[in-house]
Amino acid sequence: MTPPPTLTPYRTLIIEGREGLGRARLIAELAHLGFQIRHMPPGLHHLDPALPYRELLAGPGRLAVDSGLIAELVYGPLRRGRSRVTWIQALDFAEAVAERDGAMLHLTSRADRAAYEQSPEQGCGQGTEAMEAALAYARAFHTLAQHVPVVTIGVGEPGRPIRAPASRQPQPWRKTGQLTVG
Repeated sequence: MTPPPTLTPYRTLIIEGREGLGRARLIAELAHLGFQIRHMPPGLHHLDPALPYRELLAGPGRLAVDSGLIAELVYGPLRRGRSRVTWIQALDFAEAVAERDGAMLHLTSRADRAAYEQSPEQGCGQGTEAMEAALAYARAFHTLAQHVPVVTIGVGEPGRPIRAPASRQPQPWRKTGQLTVG
């Protein structure tokens, strides 16, 4: 997989997507492009979930973070009935990423995209956890796109080849939704 040309102008990339999607190949490609790769620990800071992220964003250089902050917005309600990350924290984080010339990468699969097309209005509780997570990610990134550029990248699923995504022209991020690549 070759990262799309739409990623080269960014200094910061936050990688998010539902569990089970292959990230290793994308992360390796980003490292090859000169991004410092950081993997966030699975547990959240007990008082301020965004604190470790803000500390990373304060550093120099090009940075790609394999994140989990937005995952908590998705999987917290699915698994525990609530998220330990508030929307205010997530939106503050999104704005901090944007201020660091960054974007959020929304990783999706063919199955995710099929779920969006079949039932874009469907709420949680209507299918498998993976489908519910895919729809919850789509809603979360739709909201976050009002504060930070969001680039959706199709990645391969286990046992399937990854095709290089086709790029589309980005739209001004403050007034529009997401840029989908793939």
